[in-house]
Amino acid sequence: MDTNVYTYEGDDVTVTWDRERCIHAQACVDGLPSVFDPERRPWIDPDQANADAVEAVVPRCPTGALHLTRDGEDPEPLPSTNRISLSPNGPLLVRADAELVNSDGETLLTDTRMALCRCGRSDNKPLCDGSHDEGFDDAGDIAVDHLSTPDDAEDEGPLRIRATEDGPFVVEGPVTIEAADEADAVSGHRGALCRCGASESRPFCDGSHAEIGFEAD
Repeated sequence: MDTNVYTYEGDDVTVTWDRERCIHAQACVDGLPSVFDPERRPWIDPDQANADAVEAVVPRCPTGALHLTRDGEDPEPLPSTNRISLSPNGPLLVRADAELVNSDGETLLTDTRMALCRCGRSDNKPLCDGSHDEGFDDAGDIAVDHLSTPDDAEDEGPLRIRATEDGPFVVEGPVTIEAADEADAVSGHRGALCRCGASESRPFCDGSHAEIGFEAD
């Protein structure tokens, strides 16, 4: 998993942008074009709007590519609930008190916002790099509910997402998984989410990664 972070300092706020996590969702450009202008160099100028406006727009970035510090601290609060939304023909969008770990349990990333590859094509696995645009076709429906909840599970707490070797994402912790149209959602504390793109039970794993020879660290 690669990172390539640029820093843009303003008088009152500092914005960071991780180029490797950006999939050009354009929430920043649409929300505050005076600050985020892809035609300008540098393309981010925090002083083109007041600090409150910049602070309001940065958390709209669904991938976590953008972050902000103000008075030396990140003012973005933790989400009140852990949610994973299915992007139509795109990634798993995480908004949570989330920790992403590898198959050995080593922390790759902690953040409130992540875009996780579910097409199996990203060159920056387990994160999305926009490769789904090459033809991944999934409307973002919830085919089945394969989330379970232990009897002693807590209603609140962080979400742990483990990218298993050559296999699915295993999620552990309170989470709601939401369909792309927001009409359907399931909640629970443990499940395995497809990241090879071949499951017939998306967003959940059905073992297809073994059949197609999916490879991922």
